[in-house]
Amino acid sequence: MFLGGGLGIGLSFIALLVVGTYSAAAGVSGAGGAVGLAKGAVPARYKPIVEKWGNLCPAINPALLAAQLYQESGWNPRAQSHASAQGIAQFIPGTWASHGIDGNNDGTRDVWDPADAIPSAASYDCELAGYVKKVPGDPTDNMLAAYNAGAYRVIKAGGVPTISETQNYVKIIRSLEKSFAEPVGGVSPSRQAAGAIYFAQKKLGTPYLWGGNGTADQGGRFDCSGLTQAAYRTVDIELPRVANDQYNAGAHPSRKDLLPGDLVFFSDDLDDSRAIHHVGLYVGGGYMINAPYTGAVIRFDKIDTPDYFGATRVTEEGAAALPTALPQG
Repeated sequence: MFLGGGLGIGLSFIALLVVGTYSAAAGVSGAGGAVGLAKGAVPARYKPIVEKWGNLCPAINPALLAAQLYQESGWNPRAQSHASAQGIAQFIPGTWASHGIDGNNDGTRDVWDPADAIPSAASYDCELAGYVKKVPGDPTDNMLAAYNAGAYRVIKAGGVPTISETQNYVKIIRSLEKSFAEPVGGVSPSRQAAGAIYFAQKKLGTPYLWGGNGTADQGGRFDCSGLTQAAYRTVDIELPRVANDQYNAGAHPSRKDLLPGDLVFFSDDLDDSRAIHHVGLYVGGGYMINAPYTGAVIRFDKIDTPDYFGATRVTEEGAAALPTALPQG
């Protein structure tokens, strides 16, 4: 069902939601902390390994380990970079020779086997955390800095060194961590959400175009993730082009805690965010604005369908943390 005919009523409805979103953002504070992994954020075949090894030492947790793996390879176990980094955890051969472990106890250490590579990544993190455990500051930040710049530089600096690449790496992983963590309590509202809704509601009735980015040569038409990307671009947040990567652009509110402006996702596999096939922009009342499929127009649709996967509350920090390019397999 969609509210196709009453666009005038629909626009009034959206205008009220925009005001409500700003009011919520001004009056609600979020809660921090995370226990476990957000639903489907880690592909099901890797989730038990990440949950087990993500608790190897106090400096790491499953969401942090998942953030590192996603940033390194996008969950691709055959990924290989131009610098010869290999596998799901992107170990270079020399580091693997020194720090790779037989995580599944099958008698071999295989950098291409996630059952070895994921435990090795966690083990290496914890080893680095041990090296810098006496350094002042946040132990996890110091561990990540040691991962990027080496433990000696962290010890010498007395914390995260003033190296832009290292500081950026720490920020990226800590931001991505939030997108893999199951929230505890509420997720802070976003002021930018209202602007994204304002853009999307102006596109109601526009015909769908697969691969559409809304350019003039495409007649201003969009597909689903093209629409959400363009909507958030108007408020200076740059989302990835693909829906399953947009899922990692922030924390994940529950269905009952959805607010206008949240991205809502639909997947062929409810245990795997990499199987997401559709995204829309939530507007409240159980409805979203979305570009559904060829032959349809941008419209309101209900979100409560069997393939509803979950939602993301987009943040500038979360979107900026997403990798722009991943190694190929």
